[in-house]
Amino acid sequence: MTRSILFTIVAYLCFVSPVLAQTAEEYINNGFEKDSAEDYKGAIEEYNKALAIDPNFADAYISRGGSKALLGDQRGAIQDCNKAIELSPNDAEAYKVRAGSKALLGDDRGAIQDLNKVIDLNPGDAKAYESRGIFKIKLGQKNEGCLDLSKAGELGYFEAYEAIKDYCQ
Repeated sequence: MTRSILFTIVAYLCFVSPVLAQTAEEYINNGFEKDSAEDYKGAIEEYNKALAIDPNFADAYISRGGSKALLGDQRGAIQDCNKAIELSPNDAEAYKVRAGSKALLGDDRGAIQDLNKVIDLNPGDAKAYESRGIFKIKLGQKNEGCLDLSKAGELGYFEAYEAIKDYCQ
């Protein structure tokens, strides 16, 4: 009797359990789906599961940070982005999310620093130029800000031209 119970447990652990287990990538994909459905709390739960499996999964920190930001937890978002940057310092997305959270906390200079890094890593990121331009204008750097807006427009972010009309005339 004890042998059959032991065999059943071993068989379950060897054959059934691995099939039921999800990978960190699967949990992060579940999180993306929940983010798309605007279920940010549910998305955070999925990213937490991914991080429980792989605590060095930079994309999970970035995604969880984005969900936290959308829930209003800017400090938590910044903390997650800091960890992602520590793990993957050349991932522009972490700097983008962190820039947005810094801006929402009133740290426009910090947001500009992060956007500088985004542009260094991805010089074709038109939205980064547009955002940096707006922050520079807010800080009284109108000429530099307007040049960033112009660059954003050149790169195909045509909404920047509306900002040029509003701020650069």
